[in-house]
Amino acid sequence: MEKTAIKIENVSKEYRLGAIGGGTLKGDLQSFWAKLRHKEDPNAIIGEEKDGLSKGDKFMALNGVSFEVKKGEALGIIGHNGAGKSTLLKLLCRVTAPSGGSIAYDGRIASMLEVGTGFHPELTGRENVYMNGAILGMTKSEIDKKFDEIVKFAEMEKFIDTPVKRYSSGMYVKLAFSVAAHLDSEIMIMDEVLAVGDMAFQKKCLDKMRDAAQLEGRTVLYVSHNMNTIRQLCNRCIVLSKGKVIFDGDVEDAIEVYMGQGVETPAKVDLTTIKRTQKGLSDGIKLKSIKVLDSDIWKIKVGDKLRFSIEVESTQDFTDIGYRSRLTAVDGSSISVLLAPNLFNCKAGEKLTIPLEADVSQLVPGRYCLTPVLYGVNPYGGWQFYDHVEKAVTFEVETKPGFNENMEWEQKWWGSVKLPEIIDLRMSGE
Repeated sequence: MEKTAIKIENVSKEYRLGAIGGGTLKGDLQSFWAKLRHKEDPNAIIGEEKDGLSKGDKFMALNGVSFEVKKGEALGIIGHNGAGKSTLLKLLCRVTAPSGGSIAYDGRIASMLEVGTGFHPELTGRENVYMNGAILGMTKSEIDKKFDEIVKFAEMEKFIDTPVKRYSSGMYVKLAFSVAAHLDSEIMIMDEVLAVGDMAFQKKCLDKMRDAAQLEGRTVLYVSHNMNTIRQLCNRCIVLSKGKVIFDGDVEDAIEVYMGQGVETPAKVDLTTIKRTQKGLSDGIKLKSIKVLDSDIWKIKVGDKLRFSIEVESTQDFTDIGYRSRLTAVDGSSISVLLAPNLFNCKAGEKLTIPLEADVSQLVPGRYCLTPVLYGVNPYGGWQFYDHVEKAVTFEVETKPGFNENMEWEQKWWGSVKLPEIIDLRMSGE
């Protein structure tokens, strides 16, 4: 029977907007001093409304959160800004106390909420390793034993005796992460820490965390807005929304819930109701609608082509208009672009309906998004956006008997496209 590492039961956290009482001594002193001087509270949320609440009103950052984490499990925690993710981690790390409910642990906790907290700019890297390690709970003998490993992992051998005030921001966080990552603990709690350093170091950090969870049997809680790292690191995921757990289960299902893609897209989508986020678009020509053909919903079988039509409306004369659709996974990661090779013209007051067929036959079963784009091309090869509707359509590719020899496609590791099989040249006669 699997043992429980963390048990959270009906946990809530209440704040008063703009009031003192954030749960930390530093924050309370800052707020108190600002209040005495009749200044704005530095810990108050700026430019953000919470369901119409005003200063002094109570606000539930967490409301009745309950779940368990088994030993050796890697749990992802996702949700939009303000969902309660950071508040939950602060409660777990005992930075602040819950307003209600209980949190039980079985094991030592290593938290990486703010990488580099406690580093002193006047001290050298070596001195900061010892000081920061002590803050995180390591003894001097533990630090002595792991010092060389910490420095090597951070790639800081040449600069370890240099004051950290001379470090670049990347060097700073690499050393800080390395100290925290080498703390012996049964439970690791991380908040977006894998965004440190350059790409090569980010990969090293991810490998380190994956080994901690999969090889060392440590329990990992990881908060991130990067769905790819959630996929690679976690084997379970919860979704928070407005302080409540709205989903707890499979990682891919959690990502779909988080991205808001859990419902079917109707056959015809009115694009005029969707807010444009791209800057510099033309006011004279717009995509009015997009419609899937031969179906009531945006769903096809694996190996099929996607047939749809776009409706374009113009208030000016335009020539040499191009159309393309950006193809992405539901988490926003790019897959490809569907490009219509023929340019078209549109006169003022004209409405055009253009039927299109996209060969998406190599996509594996899953859910995908289309971002339709109108653009203009000039005689010199330059172009500009006319219209751009971000993730206007979500369509689904369903499996069918015989696909991948009836084995489930591991999209997490194998990607979204199934290429043709490798040809054995010995058998082809070449």
